[in-house]
Amino acid sequence: MTRLSSWRIAHGHSLALSSFDPSAKPFSQGDKATDKARIAELSEQIGAVQERLYATRQRSLLIVLQGMDTSGKDGTVRSVFSGINPQGVRVVSFKAPTQEEREHDFLWRVHRHVPAAGEIAIFNRSHYEDVLITRVKGWIDDAEAERRLAHIRHFEQLLADRGTAILKCFLHISKDEQKARLEERLADPAKHWKFDPADLVERKAWDDYQCVYAEALSATSEAHAPWYVVPANSKTHRNLMVAELVLEALQGMKLEPPQANPALAGMKVA
Repeated sequence: MTRLSSWRIAHGHSLALSSFDPSAKPFSQGDKATDKARIAELSEQIGAVQERLYATRQRSLLIVLQGMDTSGKDGTVRSVFSGINPQGVRVVSFKAPTQEEREHDFLWRVHRHVPAAGEIAIFNRSHYEDVLITRVKGWIDDAEAERRLAHIRHFEQLLADRGTAILKCFLHISKDEQKARLEERLADPAKHWKFDPADLVERKAWDDYQCVYAEALSATSEAHAPWYVVPANSKTHRNLMVAELVLEALQGMKLEPPQANPALAGMKVA
């Protein structure tokens, strides 16, 4: 899809996220109501292909959602996957590692959560946290970051070789939009549960995060595991574009319908 190609990250190329407009709406059909109707249509189509994926149990799909705080990872999951049978979908969120997890390699806790055959797994934050916040905080040096990025590339190649399609989305918002969303949470007591004072600390390192994100996306966007920048200042457009990406990834598997069982031919139900 040509509209998607311009938002796909090229491997190894110097990348500045500032060159992508977070307010852009390349997939919008002109108004919010129409776009929401299109999202509902896409969600239904995704559900139909997902049913075939689940029935055949030959392939799987891993979706990685990353982005700055308030970029809308949770909202994306709720909107895009509303029409999917929950039996074939799992959402996993990787937070600060536990003591046990720190005693293993950084991918140890991730590998057991990848999708099984026939399944879609959505990583709401992911193994990329170990090359993002760790660099901004200075917990790892550049040499360790390079090693981890290489391990991630090999890990994702392993998954692809096993039949897992991989789709990675960076939900791209502006600093001003993040400010507005944080202020909205503070202003509404019903949304205070969403507000974490630590977000204000991380916000001070905005420029540093933009740099490490750019380096990680460029270093790990491969043909079998592409990164897409998703303009996310508009929540509706964000959901629309991710839905388009997910449907394309599923259709790209070219899944055949499950084969009929000859033993059932002519069988009658009394």
